[in-house]
Amino acid sequence: MEKNNGESKKKLKTFLANKKVKISLIIIVILVGGYLAFKYLMTNKQFVLKTSLSAIGSVSKFLPIPADEKKEIEVLNSIVSTFTANDNKEKTFLILLQNNAELRPGGGFLGQYAVVTIKNGDVVSTKVEDANLLDQRITAKVLTPFPFERMMQLRNWKFRDSNFSPDFPTNVDKAKYFFRLAGGNSQQFDGVVAVNSQVFDDLFNLTGPITVPGYSGEFNSQNASRKLEEIVEKAYIMNPELDTQNRKAILKTMAPMIMQKLLTLGNVTKIADLFHNEMKNRNVMLNFNDQNLQQAAASVHWDGTIPKDWTNDYLMAVDANMGALKTDFYMRREMNYDIDFTQEKPTVTLNIKYKNTAPGGDWRTSDYHAYLRTYVPQGSTFVSSHMVSHLNTANEFGKTYFGFKVDVVMGTQVDGQIVYTLPDSITSDNYKLLIQKQSGAGNVPVNVHIKMKDGKEYTQQQTLLNDLNLQYKN
Repeated sequence: MEKNNGESKKKLKTFLANKKVKISLIIIVILVGGYLAFKYLMTNKQFVLKTSLSAIGSVSKFLPIPADEKKEIEVLNSIVSTFTANDNKEKTFLILLQNNAELRPGGGFLGQYAVVTIKNGDVVSTKVEDANLLDQRITAKVLTPFPFERMMQLRNWKFRDSNFSPDFPTNVDKAKYFFRLAGGNSQQFDGVVAVNSQVFDDLFNLTGPITVPGYSGEFNSQNASRKLEEIVEKAYIMNPELDTQNRKAILKTMAPMIMQKLLTLGNVTKIADLFHNEMKNRNVMLNFNDQNLQQAAASVHWDGTIPKDWTNDYLMAVDANMGALKTDFYMRREMNYDIDFTQEKPTVTLNIKYKNTAPGGDWRTSDYHAYLRTYVPQGSTFVSSHMVSHLNTANEFGKTYFGFKVDVVMGTQVDGQIVYTLPDSITSDNYKLLIQKQSGAGNVPVNVHIKMKDGKEYTQQQTLLNDLNLQYKN
């Protein structure tokens, strides 16, 4: 019995890894070169894995897998089985490529996008384009949301700034809207996937450093996206007269090198784990037209949704880089959440520490200028702020948010403080707190301190890798 159980575990691990790889390859190849990488894969099909996961639903029930992992296995099986079905049906996806070094509420600046079509599990066509080229085809005048006009003097809202919401389904609708305004057919999409540039860097934890012939230095997990950015952007920004047709020629050489290193026997399960972690950390978010698939993604929180039916205490701190540069690479954040139930109304003191570690300014780095929104329980009342400029208050997604302007000079630190009271519905009895992570924000240390009516105090320290759910019971 023990031997059979071990074999079942091994089969399960192999099935799961291969299925995850099938999806992750689609995202990986877009990140490292779009059409060129896809073309490479299609002519080297030994790298494309198609092992079936049909047995996993029954096997997983008898293995000692935590309940949340069981659920995620079932969801992966449902999603990937749909993508790899040999049904002769084409499925088309819009891929949003977001640079989280320039943080936006939905993950990062939307600099590029791809339209990918698959059939019978194979990629049959792909188009990759800079977002500004799509925006040039938009003639309609759409007013930008606050604070684009006030902080960036930007009056026309377009595709590249469509991910202004921390709620991914909202951004999906807006991206499709601008895609239609540019003359595209948004009805063709069976789903939308957002991918942050952090995923590209994380791939090099698996491949190890790579040196690309004809280019100096090595690419590694610490510098990959920034080094690629320098090669394909810096020279052309500094000298706009250069021919841009071949600025991404490096990808033709780089993509197959990455693929060859990634798709080795030892890396198969690691790729699966990587993709799984990227979704948990909101570096990859999924949205589907198929309601069954969408509900499945939502059940494991891979859909990037703000829960509108959450009625307990809540916090989501959301930054939008308004400096139009990549300074978020150097930004470090830390949050302290103190709630005092001994006051007339439950009073929260939220301290957010911003540290700009940039050693100096250059073509992509500057002082940090951001628009911060703190989403809190609806009905909360703003009291005061310190070191951040209070700009506006509104309700959205069943929450109240307070908007602020944040400025952090290079090499300095700002300790922002926001004080507000919670609605009477939030009490110390069976107190629950949900802190949601902003896509692309990196790892944020969080300290939670609760002072109860009886004078007892509780402290919880955590790193916000993904959503944090805390509960206190009397």
